[in-house]
Amino acid sequence: MRSIFDKLDAEKTKDIRVLRDFVAVYCRENHKNASSALFAMPGAETAMGTKEIRLCADCSKLLSHGIAKRLRCPYDPKPVCRKCKTHCYAPGYREKMRGVMKFSGMYLVRHGRLDLLLHYLK
Repeated sequence: MRSIFDKLDAEKTKDIRVLRDFVAVYCRENHKNASSALFAMPGAETAMGTKEIRLCADCSKLLSHGIAKRLRCPYDPKPVCRKCKTHCYAPGYREKMRGVMKFSGMYLVRHGRLDLLLHYLK
């Protein structure tokens, strides 16, 4: 059976890893008291890379939703979500993802990780 992860190009892989890192920063800094589990998405091992992250249940759902939407994006090249004419995130997820990106972007600037932030600003 074919998987949505079978046809990953370098750009999609990079976007998924940046998304992974942003959600991980957000969860680590905002949900310290929530119980967390190792994030796993069947078939996504190549896209996610070897970095293991622990997320709370809400952040795991958000990351899974974001990965699925990125892989199914009909645009090539993909525009930045905030500039896209078609908003594919389900209600509630778009606002949550916007908050995650804003928080994590500012966190990365304050902590000197401009390499990840440059992707966000493109």
